[in-house]
Amino acid sequence: MRLFDCTLRDGANVVGNGFSKELTISMVEALLDCGIDQIELGNAKGMGAHENGAEAPLSDLEYMQAVAPYVKKGSLGMFLQAGYATEERVRMAAENGLQFLRVGTAAGDGAKAVTAVKMVKEAGLCCRYSLMKAYICSPEELAKEAKVLEDAGVDIITIMDSAGTMLPDEVRTYVKALKASVSIPVGFHGHSNMGMAQANALAAVEAGADEIDCGLLGMARSAGNCATEVAMASFLRKGYGKEENLYSLLHYLDDKLIPAMAKYNYKTAISPLDLILGLSGCHSSFVKIFEKVAKEEQVSLYGLIVKVSEQNRKNPDETLMRKIAQELK
Repeated sequence: MRLFDCTLRDGANVVGNGFSKELTISMVEALLDCGIDQIELGNAKGMGAHENGAEAPLSDLEYMQAVAPYVKKGSLGMFLQAGYATEERVRMAAENGLQFLRVGTAAGDGAKAVTAVKMVKEAGLCCRYSLMKAYICSPEELAKEAKVLEDAGVDIITIMDSAGTMLPDEVRTYVKALKASVSIPVGFHGHSNMGMAQANALAAVEAGADEIDCGLLGMARSAGNCATEVAMASFLRKGYGKEENLYSLLHYLDDKLIPAMAKYNYKTAISPLDLILGLSGCHSSFVKIFEKVAKEEQVSLYGLIVKVSEQNRKNPDETLMRKIAQELK
């Protein structure tokens, strides 16, 4: 199971249609540094949208040029509405080092996207595919469409809960139906309109999903996606990933991204500290003493909370905290 981060595409909806060059580079570097190397970026409405009225700070080509130094360090790509697919756009993506394009159209309209899929494959790119508004088709209908798209050349297919309307039991049913129908990886993209994005992500993985879409600070259209950092913490509890990667990401959020997004009046629903308290099972009443010890011992607050809580979640004292702090050093 892996995380597919689409902050720099879907998350760009919170600032208009795209992030600045500086924020784009900042987030790409942070994601790669913490082990998330599957990254979708560019205009929130996808390739070709800029010249069709959805203007962003950069054009498609300028976004590609901005991330050029990082394309060998991960799998970077863009979203492409099937209706905007042209050979010129697909060729530009390939020539500028992108590894994938994610073709998308509404569930049930897959036949209209076959030409776009073939363009992507002929250009030598990985072809991802988004079954947008997946809930408008039954699981059986969606599974049949997924098979047609696999036969057309799609490499990875994603069930998109575009309106955040699905519940965990429904997600399990859809994922199982697609897993039984296709041999390619199946992903899930959830939104938080009913507060279910994280629960649905867990349900998807339990049902066999290979990949979960997410966004830093939960940024995305409407009520937002499953937050990357929350997904990372939750899946860490399930045995996926590394603690060090999570701490690295949380410090980036604290130090850089949260202050940057405050300029847009965007506030995350779950702060990094609150997330660590949930991950570790540490009650918030102990935070002040943890902060004091972490500062004096010069160790990561987040690592200290997690390691101390592994030994005592009921009433951790300063002596234990300092003992663990020395071990962390």
